[in-house]
Amino acid sequence: MSAPGGPTNVKLVADANVLISAVLGGRAALVLNHPTVEDVVTTSATFGEVQEYATVLARSRRLSPDALLLAAIALPVSIVEREVYAHNLVRANKLIGNRDPDDIDVLALTLQLRIPLWSNDNDFEQCGVEWYTTAELPKHLGISGRK
Repeated sequence: MSAPGGPTNVKLVADANVLISAVLGGRAALVLNHPTVEDVVTTSATFGEVQEYATVLARSRRLSPDALLLAAIALPVSIVEREVYAHNLVRANKLIGNRDPDDIDVLALTLQLRIPLWSNDNDFEQCGVEWYTTAELPKHLGISGRK
């Protein structure tokens, strides 16, 4: 449950690293499934990264690649089409393109929707958007470490 007076109906844009953590059962899964989290969105490019890394992680951890891919597909995350945020791609590229070109789309989506970005990537720190790491979000949402 959220803390008294804590946020409700939270909407977030998720980066690949937090979604991969959720697939592996990390703390990100607790955030994704919390009742105050109403909507989590990402881009198809970001979700493509999740699928790519899930396969690599499956091999390195001796897990079934199919099982991890199914877990990724089952995440409670909506994919937003590029057309929705396309006019923010140039601005996002200027803000983060030199540091991490893979993050341009997810930053453009964040700029478009004007909702917080959820990522463990410090590259977003200088982008002028509301940004939370997985370590910070449970406290912000009033989520205890226990289920």
